[in-house]
Amino acid sequence: MIEACGLSKFYGDFAATQNVSFTVPAGQVCAFLGPNGAGKSTTMKMLTGFLAPSEGSARIGGFDVATERLQAAELLGYLPENGPLYLEMTPETFLRYTGEARMMPPERLRERMAFVAEQCALGDVWGKAIGKLSRGYRQRVGMAQALLHDPDVLILDEPTSGLDPNQVRGVRDLIRSLGETKTVLLSTHILQEVHAVCGRVILINDGRIVFDGPTEELGTEGTAMEQKFHELTGAVA
Repeated sequence: MIEACGLSKFYGDFAATQNVSFTVPAGQVCAFLGPNGAGKSTTMKMLTGFLAPSEGSARIGGFDVATERLQAAELLGYLPENGPLYLEMTPETFLRYTGEARMMPPERLRERMAFVAEQCALGDVWGKAIGKLSRGYRQRVGMAQALLHDPDVLILDEPTSGLDPNQVRGVRDLIRSLGETKTVLLSTHILQEVHAVCGRVILINDGRIVFDGPTEELGTEGTAMEQKFHELTGAVA
């Protein structure tokens, strides 16, 4: 469902990513890990078509995101890091605008708006301007728009950023349940989150993949996983 084929991105002489290749099959929840500046967000932007690769290609559900953008977008829900929102809109008007831009039928849009409002716990701020919401609530609005059209593939860049512990637990439970029917690629800095929801880990460092395997191979508890992370990324424990 997600295919990265030799993705490289160059900015002059600087290589943000180099020959990144992997696939994520249907129904898998996969963690995408790495230190800051390793190339995680750049890779995710290329996978979703928000950034054109210097080399290589990306496919969602078999559709090339560069040449078959609309078909790929129908299958994809994307939560970018610090996702852009229209601050003067409310969650209700923003989600309606997003659904109409996707040409969702009116009745289907109403049903999905009610669903994501409940799943992302937006009831208390449904009619408030997004610009007046906390970072945590803005993150939930971003998650709601990613889920709105019921996509088969979710690419989530730091989905629990800015959330309190109770909200983090709720998002983890939601991702775990979504993984039963959808394909999820999840970027996070929180290793406990990986243990909680992900069956596979892809680790990137300096723009290259340095590990790809089952979560258990990185360690069965937080300390062991942290040590392995340090070893693979060349950091000092």
